[in-house]
Amino acid sequence: GGAIKNKGLVIRWSKEAAQALLELKSGNADAIEKVATEDFDAVKKDSKLKLVPIEPLNIFYVGINNTKAPFDNEKVRQAFAMAIDRKKIVDDYYPAGSVVANSFVPPSFVPGSSPNVKYWEYDPKKAKAMLEEAKFDFNKEVPLSYREVVRVYLPSPGKVGQEVQAQLKQIGVKVKLEPKESGTFLKSVSAGNETMFLLGWGADYPDATNFYDTHVGPNKKDFGKPWDDIVAQLKIGGTTSDNAKRQAAYDKTNELIKQHVPLIPVAHGY
Repeated sequence: GGAIKNKGLVIRWSKEAAQALLELKSGNADAIEKVATEDFDAVKKDSKLKLVPIEPLNIFYVGINNTKAPFDNEKVRQAFAMAIDRKKIVDDYYPAGSVVANSFVPPSFVPGSSPNVKYWEYDPKKAKAMLEEAKFDFNKEVPLSYREVVRVYLPSPGKVGQEVQAQLKQIGVKVKLEPKESGTFLKSVSAGNETMFLLGWGADYPDATNFYDTHVGPNKKDFGKPWDDIVAQLKIGGTTSDNAKRQAAYDKTNELIKQHVPLIPVAHGY
């Protein structure tokens, strides 16, 4: 209906969120997405700019590979889940509206999210005791890989990596940060080659299957060897239209994710 107002569209990428904002302010760009958390106030105060919030249909998590030592021990994975202060990460590095993740899927996903299945509470003393009981080697460095790419689910990857490193150091765990090129990193994660890593997911379509099946379904190697009991629940959730049965399956899925700790759900970014 009517003449085309724009005859062309140019899409460009910038590794740094600050650079993208600079391009917007200088007039070299008409719009940007994924504004860095620390720039929210500056955008709001600029009369020439408008900040448009988007509902957090995403998840940021710390991935853990069950085939890589020391994470071939379930108790070690559980201890790491207790040693990370997820609320502090959300409070310090995410904009208002972001929430600490309890389930792997966003809170608005029903069926799918499990508000009644509480994740491990932050308890560094218990975490350290569990590691000592598991005969964890505190002298060895644990690699933590990530990509320096800004996403709504992870607006400050380097800073969050340093925060996780600092939190684990408090219980005597040595973490080596390993930033990697994005494409190389994603291929390595998919092949099951990363030990511990920072990553996330944004909804392709609004259903729990897009999150669970894509990450912890059969033949997925991101977190090492798949868990048969999780896969069985995903099959139930993905093959019935009965929402009550689906919710029951996903509640069980979240209980099993808490038990096995293929990942530590941290935040739904805003």
